[in-house]
Amino acid sequence: MKTFVELDIENNGNYRKLLSAVSKLSGLFSESSIPYINYRIAENIFCNCFNAENLSRSDTAFDANYNSIGIGLKTFVCPTDSKTEKIAEFNMLSNKLKDFKGKDLAYKLAEYRNERIELAKRIYNIKKSFYHIVARRDSKLLLFETDYEKIDISKIQNVVQNNTSLKFNDNNNSYSFNFSKSTLFRKFDIPKNVYELPVDIIDDPYSLLLDLFKDKIFKPADNKLVRGKNYIILPLYSTNKDGKYVPEKSGLNHWNAGGRPRDIGEVYIPIPAKIHYYCPDFFPDINTSFDLTIPTGEILSAKVCQQNKKALMTNPNNALSDWLLRKVLQVSEGELLTIDKITELGFDSVIIIKDKNNKYKIDKAKIDSYKGFIENICY
Repeated sequence: MKTFVELDIENNGNYRKLLSAVSKLSGLFSESSIPYINYRIAENIFCNCFNAENLSRSDTAFDANYNSIGIGLKTFVCPTDSKTEKIAEFNMLSNKLKDFKGKDLAYKLAEYRNERIELAKRIYNIKKSFYHIVARRDSKLLLFETDYEKIDISKIQNVVQNNTSLKFNDNNNSYSFNFSKSTLFRKFDIPKNVYELPVDIIDDPYSLLLDLFKDKIFKPADNKLVRGKNYIILPLYSTNKDGKYVPEKSGLNHWNAGGRPRDIGEVYIPIPAKIHYYCPDFFPDINTSFDLTIPTGEILSAKVCQQNKKALMTNPNNALSDWLLRKVLQVSEGELLTIDKITELGFDSVIIIKDKNNKYKIDKAKIDSYKGFIENICY
């Protein structure tokens, strides 16, 4: 495959133009001669210019999906020939990780990291992957791609642990793990054939912005996510005095409920009463079918069911279990889903997005997303 710089050269160069334009405005944020680009801006520019699917809000292993290629997007200051950057956080697994040390800890970190990469591949139908880097130096940007592979557990070596961190490599890349932040880092090397994009930072960006917007009327954005109006978060769990748990006989384990014979794929995503209270118009009426698109683009027929509209189900019902339980979470038939299982994979909620035509999309959401959603919508 061609590099993204090569693709950009063939398509009017808008990617480099936009990166350069944003970099020129660095004086708004910093007095440094090193261009400043917020990582979210870099992600949005990339996805806009290459028509890639932006995955950043789903907090998955990849930041973008370009024609079934998973892209990790990184932008960082790099005055030397290499830089160590964060690639994964394991805050919710810190209590488990503290029981491991040395090489055993390196193996466990690699296992968790690899599981999350495989999860993202399953959800978004990713066939291969790599990193696209925007490294920043004095008056220039360095653009290049590098490998994005799972950690080779069989080749883990040179493990060194001290009071604050663990370091190791796998013959391909060097990694380090910060204990206090439960964060995994990787070393990125700048290649010799890197593409250099010169940047002249504007001396007075404020006047430029005033002139740009003077006496001009711009169309306001109508596609922004508004909490409770065009998106909600649903939990895959319940709570009690001991914390989160996945009920053994309801929700995604509803196939295990008593009372009557049930199909092994009979499941639903729970809709808490608070969702209906604070977002009463988000879903259609009970038992009214609507299209629900999963991240691979497949469209499921869904509806809100059961007493108090507590269940999001699909028709056929096992379409939901085939996607979420079998493919995404890899729960076998007859196996109970547990909170430990979804926590290890790094998500415990899903986001539902509704467009202006009342078409719905579903995707994974990071751990504690539902809690944050409800806390913010209540006020």
